[in-house]
Amino acid sequence: MSTTTERPTASAVRPLTAVRATDADDVGGKAAHLGELIAAGFPVPDGFVLPAEAYRAAMDAAGVRAALAAGHDEARAAPPDRLAELCAALAGQVRAAGMPPALEEHVRATWEGLGRPVVAVRSSAVGEDGAQASFAGMNASFTTVRTADELVRRIVDCWASLFGERVVAYRAARGYTGEPAIAVVVQTMVPARCAGVAFTADPRTGERGVVLIEAALGQGEVVVGGTVEPDTYEVAVDGLRLRSMRVGVQTHEVVRGPDGADVRVPLDPERGAAPVLSLDGILEVAALARRVEEHYGRPQDVEWAHDGEQLWLVQARPITTALEERPGGGGPAAVLLRGLPATPGRVAGPVRVLHTPDQGAALQPGEVLVAPLTNPDWLPTLRRAAAIVTDTGGATCHAAIAARELGVPCVVGTRRATTTVTDGRVVTVDGSTGEVLDGDRTTAPAGAAVATVPAAPVAIRATPAAPAQVAPAEVAALGTEVHVNLALPEAAERVAARPGIDGVGLLRAEFLLTAALGGVHPREVVARGEQVRFVDRVAAAVTTIAKAFAPRPVIYRTTDLRSNEFRGLTGGELHEPVESNPMIGFRGAYRYLREPQVFGLELRALARVRERSPNLHLMLPFVRTRWELEACLELVDASPLGGQRGLQRWLTAEVPSVVHRLPEYIGCGIDGVSIGSNDLTQLMLGVDRDSERCAEVYDEGDAAVVDAIERIIATARRHGVPSSLCGQAPTRRPQYAELLVRAGIDAVSVDPHAVDAVRAAIGRAERRVLLDAALGPPSGSR
Repeated sequence: MSTTTERPTASAVRPLTAVRATDADDVGGKAAHLGELIAAGFPVPDGFVLPAEAYRAAMDAAGVRAALAAGHDEARAAPPDRLAELCAALAGQVRAAGMPPALEEHVRATWEGLGRPVVAVRSSAVGEDGAQASFAGMNASFTTVRTADELVRRIVDCWASLFGERVVAYRAARGYTGEPAIAVVVQTMVPARCAGVAFTADPRTGERGVVLIEAALGQGEVVVGGTVEPDTYEVAVDGLRLRSMRVGVQTHEVVRGPDGADVRVPLDPERGAAPVLSLDGILEVAALARRVEEHYGRPQDVEWAHDGEQLWLVQARPITTALEERPGGGGPAAVLLRGLPATPGRVAGPVRVLHTPDQGAALQPGEVLVAPLTNPDWLPTLRRAAAIVTDTGGATCHAAIAARELGVPCVVGTRRATTTVTDGRVVTVDGSTGEVLDGDRTTAPAGAAVATVPAAPVAIRATPAAPAQVAPAEVAALGTEVHVNLALPEAAERVAARPGIDGVGLLRAEFLLTAALGGVHPREVVARGEQVRFVDRVAAAVTTIAKAFAPRPVIYRTTDLRSNEFRGLTGGELHEPVESNPMIGFRGAYRYLREPQVFGLELRALARVRERSPNLHLMLPFVRTRWELEACLELVDASPLGGQRGLQRWLTAEVPSVVHRLPEYIGCGIDGVSIGSNDLTQLMLGVDRDSERCAEVYDEGDAAVVDAIERIIATARRHGVPSSLCGQAPTRRPQYAELLVRAGIDAVSVDPHAVDAVRAAIGRAERRVLLDAALGPPSGSR
């Protein structure tokens, strides 16, 4: 500790009650937010802050401030192999300088004036917890500080963390220049019975109409640190009603012991699997978070704790993604339409309202396609659209799936798009929030149709048109493979070049056939006697994809014709029945047995592809019964494909009967099972995923759906065949990845834009599983 006698002024320590948002330049974002919330009457624990000026004065007093500033400039520009050494030297200088005696005396006196509480000591770097950058978790923070000596030491540690390796690198990457400085918050700790976080916009999807809450027993550090699986609650803002709940499994809690120190307490299975919050508790947290958002006028990331009597607001900061910002256009945007967010991204352009696919030629480059709905015969038009808006459909309807693969922002289920907007009107389509806004609300000049960074967390950003090339060795290895869903041959080379993709888990035949056959119904092609054309074009399209991904596997799911989607194709009215319930109608494996011509041509095309690309494999969709499967496999065996060596025969698990029959199916010769979570969820819950009226009922996280998925994975493992999941659940819900990893799934297949996010979620899940295995079961359990 420095022995200098220079005395900083007493104003170097400021009560949080005296701090306001306007003080952020000196006390940092964290302290400024806390002081502002206290002044507004929010329940925030008491404390004080050492402003950035206290740090500067301390370094001045020790005579090292100039050297630290120069060293920081050197570290910012240093190559990676020198950064750690330079940062360690800078942090060492700060610790050697220490805290001047006068400041130390004032810190001790202020802490004693609070009643010598157990406190948290947290960095509040200048620029931290702002709207553009959070520095979250980078500077040091310490909980359960119990003595004055420890308090002084931890404040100096916070100062030293200003020169942490990742902090300096982050500051350089964000373009921060000049001398860095740091404030430190000292705040009374809540003896939490439970704690967690709340987001007033869904950080996974960008949805603004929901409060997302995570909750765990004991101190909130287990949530932020990811050491337990917290409960997750979704509360609809409209009327503050619980929309969904997923109860986590918690093995332990961290609580304050008799001496004030943190204690890790094992939880018995019954308590660890029970909900953390009651319904009233959930709504209380949601209401508090909403009040914070209303105070600041923008979405907030809130940390909360409950001591059994009082709900406390521990921290609040803006969500550091452009969730609700609509740059350009000058002023607030008028929301013309609201629907379901289908593909992230924001695009502005003139509207083109089309009612049938044969009107597609009218769509001009850069225009926003507005249609009642889309099906495969719209595909040529969708390729040219700057954005897509539909009246009907859900988040996994045809328009949504096609748009995600094309990388086109999309909003579905608006109910009245075709009657609300007219040709030529300039709108902005926000595929992350599900909104269609009046005018150009992008940063581009008026009238230009330019895709911008989507208004959503990095985890769900659309794939850039030209992704950076990264060597496979630079991608962290995972125990669970990540595959992609694909259908468009022109996207294959670009997607295959991206790092971290282990193959194609779902090659959708319906999209591919529609494009290859020029919008003509497959059975109409047969009726015209153009079987050779069918095989040639389908084989060419599939070859493009198989070659791009070789030697990685490509799983081709044979055509799952549904009458409502294919009746609009050329000739479709001659070959498709009119069905009241096409979802559970004439489709899948059963259709192959009654109309084997198209299936036979597909098998011939696949056999041709596999002569040069043996990485191609077969998957049969929508199998209801064992006899259907046996009959379909006989057709495969009798075809040119059946005799090829190394062919894998997969099955999609999307009909609930597969939960019971999977052992029989494997006995018939099935080599792998891919869970189609979209259809499985629909059939388990009896809800049409394309119905905007019933969208909130569609929930892949429902206990019945989760149980079915876990049983399918367990059966596959027990019989020694691989399992995969292709659906939107891991993309829409990052926590779904951990569910699948814990169940023992072998692979997850997602849309290309979601690969990075899902890989990250799987990596976190695998680390947690390994940590749990290392810690072993709680003491006293069997």
